[in-house]
Amino acid sequence: MTRSVLVPSSLCREAADKREATHKVGLVARAATVFRVDRVTVFPDLDGDRRWGGGFVSTVLAYAATAPYLRKEAWGTRDELEYAGVLPPLRAAARTGSESNGSGSSRQGIVTEVGPDGRVRVNCGLQHPISLVAPPEMAVDEGERVTVRISSREPVRARITDESPPGFAVERADLSAALGREDAGFRVATSRHGEVLTTERLGTLAGRADDGLTVAFGAPERGLPAMLDIDAASVASDTPHAGFDCWLNTVPKQGSEVVRTEEAVFATLAPLTLPQ
Repeated sequence: MTRSVLVPSSLCREAADKREATHKVGLVARAATVFRVDRVTVFPDLDGDRRWGGGFVSTVLAYAATAPYLRKEAWGTRDELEYAGVLPPLRAAARTGSESNGSGSSRQGIVTEVGPDGRVRVNCGLQHPISLVAPPEMAVDEGERVTVRISSREPVRARITDESPPGFAVERADLSAALGREDAGFRVATSRHGEVLTTERLGTLAGRADDGLTVAFGAPERGLPAMLDIDAASVASDTPHAGFDCWLNTVPKQGSEVVRTEEAVFATLAPLTLPQ
């Protein structure tokens, strides 16, 4: 089951400065990690973009998803990362439950070089990159994140596994392409104009995300109906609309005039990822 979150390139449209924008993206990354999201997609909202658009948002998300011991080599110095120090620590847990240190541990690695005979060099936070054989069923490219299982550190013995790396992947894609993915599963749009999420409604949704879940969010003062140029009143029903299976208001009777995107991500994923 794949869990995906879709956020617009206009995510930081109301941020006062780059520091605030970075922190906002970091909270989205934190929510994605807490609720074991597999993929965060940044879709274009060109009419809503201001100073910090899709390139900034996707770069900060990808940096946050990179293990701390890989960030310096993987990213170097970039203007978008000037305030990376304000990002909250993610501490993404390995999906196998193994710890990050010691024998038998799983670590995130980045492929730095692809050589002949299926061998690749991988930086996984050890003293030097290590040469490993890529599994024959895996197509591994330079710059790709992989999971490395370490069985011994002195001498180093390790192998690349087919496990998903801890944390989430980041991509940029059109909203229609993201909703059309084979693993999109149950597709939810969030909007204050959507159907109110109640305990009864949550019960009817149980099980619908078993084959995957994709949740899309709008931006401050610019929701999904405005981005898609559709009548907001038309989404408050159980009828599929604009490529989504349902539209939900996951913060009913909100006490603030505007619910920020990073707040909506936490408020939405918490109930939708509850086990049956």
